[in-house]
Amino acid sequence: MYKILMLFYSILHKTLPYNDRVDFFMNYLKFCIWQKRFPKKQNTFNDYLFNIKSSDEMLNPIRQFISDKYLVKDYIRAKVGEKYNVPTIAIFNSYEELENFDFPENCCIKPTQASQAVILRKDNEPIEIPPIKDWFNLNYYKKTRERNYKYLKPKVIVEPLLFKSKDLMDYRLFCFNGKVKIIGIDVGKYTGYKRVFYSPKWEKQDFSLHYPLFEGELECPKNLQEMIAVAEKLAEDLDFIRIDIYSDGEECFVGEITNCHAGANQRFVPESAEKKVSEIIFGES
Repeated sequence: MYKILMLFYSILHKTLPYNDRVDFFMNYLKFCIWQKRFPKKQNTFNDYLFNIKSSDEMLNPIRQFISDKYLVKDYIRAKVGEKYNVPTIAIFNSYEELENFDFPENCCIKPTQASQAVILRKDNEPIEIPPIKDWFNLNYYKKTRERNYKYLKPKVIVEPLLFKSKDLMDYRLFCFNGKVKIIGIDVGKYTGYKRVFYSPKWEKQDFSLHYPLFEGELECPKNLQEMIAVAEKLAEDLDFIRIDIYSDGEECFVGEITNCHAGANQRFVPESAEKKVSEIIFGES
């Protein structure tokens, strides 16, 4: 049934026009398919995200600005300083600009106006050029109907690989009203994806989101308090926001800032944990 519903959704997505009313309908339909329920006007995790996603809040100039993976560096620089930015090796506004570019032996290549698209080059391995060329014609709003991406100019950015790590630690700090409420970490991206959550005091939680729960323990990063301070400074102008930080325990860099985690389309493991998480994030404490 799920595959049939997603096929139906895909057909509608490609045939219906792009405007506010249709965008709302398509996001509503996708929520129902993924969450297996209707969205509600309440402060539960995915409902809250859906209400942000389907409202004019996504056109908030700050949310649009930080959705651009190059422009967000200006925001980070202004709020917490240049030291927390991932260095930029090159930025390209067209395919012609990068056509003869000599890419570093180790680097990260990605479009600035999209999400979940990246090429990690290691040890001077060959680069697939066709996907990069296609990025200059990609309007991510047309793919997701998330309006914060609608007016972003396509660009491609090249960055160094941080910490020379094969399995980079990516800490996702979920913030509400300028405070870090919970921290998510993905484990084994290339060996069996799992996820785990910790409190800001590094207390392991008994739930996951979308992926299986990682059963082991992760060492608390030595610079956790610095990471929290950086995230809270970046989050102070918005209600809900996710700050993604790379760290080796000594240094930390802001990888990106995410407005709507997974488009409000992931379910908790177990599903009953959504109430607990919602109390943690949106509660008074």
